[in-house]
Amino acid sequence: MAVSLALGSAILSLIGAIGAALTVGLARGGVLLSLLVLPLYIPVLIFGAGAVQAAIAGDPVTAHLAILGALLAVALMLAPWAIAASLRISING
Repeated sequence: MAVSLALGSAILSLIGAIGAALTVGLARGGVLLSLLVLPLYIPVLIFGAGAVQAAIAGDPVTAHLAILGALLAVALMLAPWAIAASLRISING
């Protein structure tokens, strides 16, 4: 359960950073931030909850953790470029 929590929280932090970088220059960006980020949170929450449920039931959790690991790898590869590009756009107008 701790592994799924560690993977999931890292993914959610990276997705949240992308959303925050997209709405950094907006006056009322909170609503837009939730609309942009919430659909991206759903798969992470589903697989994290599935891993916990499988651990409680005694089933193998490797599939859920593998998907969470793949999502983390994709987020680690793409998040810095997405954050940099969105900040560059918001600064340059």
